[in-house]
Amino acid sequence: MKRVIIAAGAVAVSTASASAATLDAVKQRGTLVCGVSTGFAGFSAPDSQGNFKGLDVDYCKALAAGVLGDATKVRYVALTAQNRFTALQSGEVDVLYRNSTQTFLRGTTLGLRQGPVNFYDGQGFAVKKESGVKELKDLKGATVCVAQGTTHEVTLGDYGRANGIDWKPLVFDRPDTMQQAFFGGRCDAMTQDASAVAGSIATAAPNPADYVILPVTISKEPLGPFTRNGDEVWSDIITWLHYGLIEAEELGVTQANVDEMAKSSSPGVQRLLGVAGDLGSRLGLDNKWMQQALKATGNYGEIFERNVGKASPLKLDRGLNATWTKGGLMYAIPFK
Repeated sequence: MKRVIIAAGAVAVSTASASAATLDAVKQRGTLVCGVSTGFAGFSAPDSQGNFKGLDVDYCKALAAGVLGDATKVRYVALTAQNRFTALQSGEVDVLYRNSTQTFLRGTTLGLRQGPVNFYDGQGFAVKKESGVKELKDLKGATVCVAQGTTHEVTLGDYGRANGIDWKPLVFDRPDTMQQAFFGGRCDAMTQDASAVAGSIATAAPNPADYVILPVTISKEPLGPFTRNGDEVWSDIITWLHYGLIEAEELGVTQANVDEMAKSSSPGVQRLLGVAGDLGSRLGLDNKWMQQALKATGNYGEIFERNVGKASPLKLDRGLNATWTKGGLMYAIPFK
């Protein structure tokens, strides 16, 4: 019996050690290594100075601020659709924030854990306005640009077969080369996440007014972060960072007022900002880690509006990405 107890204790210690591996590595390194897109307007794309910006990038910054106390302590690794999961599996990156759709197969076959959805999307289509295309059935026989290694490639084939639309996929290994091909006239239509379609037209089209987005989506594309299985502490941090950004929006905590709100008598605000309780230390972090994250990026609503909302070139509506109190799907699990 004693031998069994000792063995069980050894397993528990080993599991606990393994479960915090990434957090320990990030703290020791002093830098977060964040996997992002090679160029996805509004989510993760380098500007003219080579600095990455976007919704996913802000999550990387908020994570670095919460874990390391400094939003600038991030190294961004630009990944393609083909190598993104391998980079995470191999440890090349600490977390994947790369507009990646969460699916059953990805959740059960890659050895990775899917975090909470930070953007609800759907597969959309863009066409040239002068084509006269109004709906998908008008694309029978059309050439459609699509990115390789994405859910869009699979869904395009599934939808075409199910609806008798014999479109011809033209597959590209990178979104930027796909966009160039579409705007260069090689394809009759381009398909990807509806948010990406909007971003492509707003930032890469020679004349955005020449293109239209068809008023239909053909899939569910819940986008969110990925971490490695078996690293529970790190995965929990990724999860609660997202819920913290949503909770802050619900409670009215912003980038500008976080210091003032830390003086609030509201129990919910006190717990979120680490003024009361020990919710940070339970994750191996400073109790005020969410204060640091919010000072770096603001709450979810601020991140959304700045990068993809009405204050951005994409000018997307909140839609499903509004908080539950405003008819959307963003809902924070209580910090209790």
